[in-house]
Amino acid sequence: MRELPKAGHTVIALVRSSARAQVLEGTGASTVVADPLDRDALTAAVKSSGPDVIIHQLTALSSARNFKKLDAEFTLTNRFRTEVTDTLIAAGRAVRIRRLIAQSFCGWPYAREGGPVKTEEDPLDPHPPAAFRHTLSAIRHLESAVRQASDINAVALRYGFFYGPGTGIDTNGPIADLIRKRRMPIVGNGGGVWSFIHMEDAVRATIAGVSIGSPGIYNIVDDEPAPVSTWLPYLASLLDAKPPRKIPAWIAKFAIGGGGVSMMTQSRGGSNAKAKRELGWRPVFETWRQGFVEGLS
Repeated sequence: MRELPKAGHTVIALVRSSARAQVLEGTGASTVVADPLDRDALTAAVKSSGPDVIIHQLTALSSARNFKKLDAEFTLTNRFRTEVTDTLIAAGRAVRIRRLIAQSFCGWPYAREGGPVKTEEDPLDPHPPAAFRHTLSAIRHLESAVRQASDINAVALRYGFFYGPGTGIDTNGPIADLIRKRRMPIVGNGGGVWSFIHMEDAVRATIAGVSIGSPGIYNIVDDEPAPVSTWLPYLASLLDAKPPRKIPAWIAKFAIGGGGVSMMTQSRGGSNAKAKRELGWRPVFETWRQGFVEGLS
């Protein structure tokens, strides 16, 4: 929030209550109050604000950890990705916005076939794990809406796994807690490839997307997609934790479901070449190896 005013942008933040508006005082942003799931109220908020650009980053992921019930935990986020995306695009057209930026995700949604690193041109998974189907459908909806809204220069930024202060992966975050308790094992061969992005680099990419780049989809990830078997022991060592346990996939399935096993053994990472080329963006934390050392806290 603070970086956009520093970059010369006037920011109007959507909040759900006047209490939240008070929290944001001092960030350099003004606020408008509306429930994003109230179509009429959200539309009125957009029209009263008259923005040039809409940045749609609404999620509800602070406690989403149960891979067996991922769709259930993503219910609200999936409504943001579908209903709210449609409302914002329609309202944006009404006030003739120049650009819309929406948050998507880079990683497990890719088809689990072919090479380990995918570009924006590669297909998403046609047959996702059962517990991930509604969530992938919502991602498809958001990205399809973005592609079809080329008249307002709509962009979807597929962020990798966030890490850094205030995320699930920071020095004292929930992932670190699981690793210290040896409750995040390497499943099967640990071949699932994950792409990471530090929050500061995600912010920089978002700011770049406000002004630069053609409409479409962009992977916002660091330079080194890596299998779980590589990054998880590395992170454990930095946290002064014991090495992660190793368990067979068939046993892990009872605890984290087929979707969780897929993420740990079959998921694909993403290439950031398009974002570098078209957004003029490069991550400061070029690899999680550097970022986990310098940027977790």
